Amino acid sequence: MRRDRSGFRRLATMASFAAFVVCGMASAQPQAAADIAAQAAAQNIRDGQAPDSRGTGPYPAIKRQYAGLPNQVVYQPGNLARLRSVKMPIYVFGNGACTEDGASSRQHLLEIASHGYLVMAPGGIYSGPGVAMTAQSWAQHRDKTRYQQLGQAIDWAIAENARKGSPFYGRIDTRHVAVSGYSCGGIQALKYAGDPRISTFVIMNSGILGADIPNASGEMAADKSLLNKIDKPILYVLGGKRDIAYPNGMDDYGRLGHVPSAVINTDVTHDGTYAQPNGGRAAQAVVAWLQWQLRGDAKAKNWFVGKDCKLCTDPAWTIERRNLN
Repeated sequence: MRRDRSGFRRLATMASFAAFVVCGMASAQPQAAADIAAQAAAQNIRDGQAPDSRGTGPYPAIKRQYAGLPNQVVYQPGNLARLRSVKMPIYVFGNGACTEDGASSRQHLLEIASHGYLVMAPGGIYSGPGVAMTAQSWAQHRDKTRYQQLGQAIDWAIAENARKGSPFYGRIDTRHVAVSGYSCGGIQALKYAGDPRISTFVIMNSGILGADIPNASGEMAADKSLLNKIDKPILYVLGGKRDIAYPNGMDDYGRLGHVPSAVINTDVTHDGTYAQPNGGRAAQAVVAWLQWQLRGDAKAKNWFVGKDCKLCTDPAWTIERRNLN
């Protein structure tokens, strides 16, 4: 089994993902598995020490928690008054490994928020500046969230938009909601197929496990028939053929001929670019999709549509799409 640094982190990030078994962990010796977990924990601890990005959008972003929304982390423009008449669409995000560390993809989520979005991820702030992390604390938060928390966050945002005295009163575009997630969190997001509140899906480094993959349970349990309920545009963001979710994500995309859909790949393995400043290039592509789907931005549409679309001509990316016109 390959044991480079990306492999360590990739496998441990997907410890709750049943495809993990297919990648060789089932046959790994206990000490080898322990070594992989230790290496992954060390990498995540290093990532956790990086300062928060503020995002590249016009509204420098912050993360915080609200008493009225327990067990969720909110990412938002730091100065809501700067929005003026701009209203924030909603972006809810399921964490990788279904961890309850709602700051585990903070650089990505801060980038989204900086473009004028209200972003929520389940859990608490268990990594990042000022947070002491150990291998034990990193491990103990994994596999703790439930997909229902994404819906609870949407409900809270809708209520806050209508509540006089809320800092979000009248500032949220409740008609435009994106549900997203990384790895295990992507499966959580797909469980909102058919929900009338949802405007678009963004599924990252994820895909429903095939029937031939054993032991899919808990948050990972989902059947491919769920994809038949998708009735809104959907984007898959994958890390190329070295991403252990690549076969599942590509298979999902192949089954989605009934809706506008796209799958984009960049060779960053299952790690993605979540820990990079401002979420790296994957976050930029997600922002473009959201700006197009939720705000009707024609310039953002050019990332995905046309023979010379931005992702079509960028050597860092490949794209497949259907029904987007």
